[in-house]
Amino acid sequence: MNVTSNTSLEELFVIVKNTLNELSSGEEFIVKDLFRGFEWNRIAKGNRTKLGSMVFNFANNEGSTIINPLGKTAQNQQKYKKI
Repeated sequence: MNVTSNTSLEELFVIVKNTLNELSSGEEFIVKDLFRGFEWNRIAKGNRTKLGSMVFNFANNEGSTIINPLGKTAQNQQKYKKI
């Protein structure tokens, strides 16, 4: 899927979940890592924040068997680890 400034949050979340399948067990990441650099820059800042909240909720609920939240980075970004 091609990410544009008009890509919906739901579509972005699907991309996140699909990309999680490509990670190896034990890999650590932030949500930004799941997108190519230019794609991340196309996402509006407000939507990046909302997407981060969606991933955090996912990690603490139905995605708890896939990823674990590790805490914040120095830049206040949530870090995760693939189980």
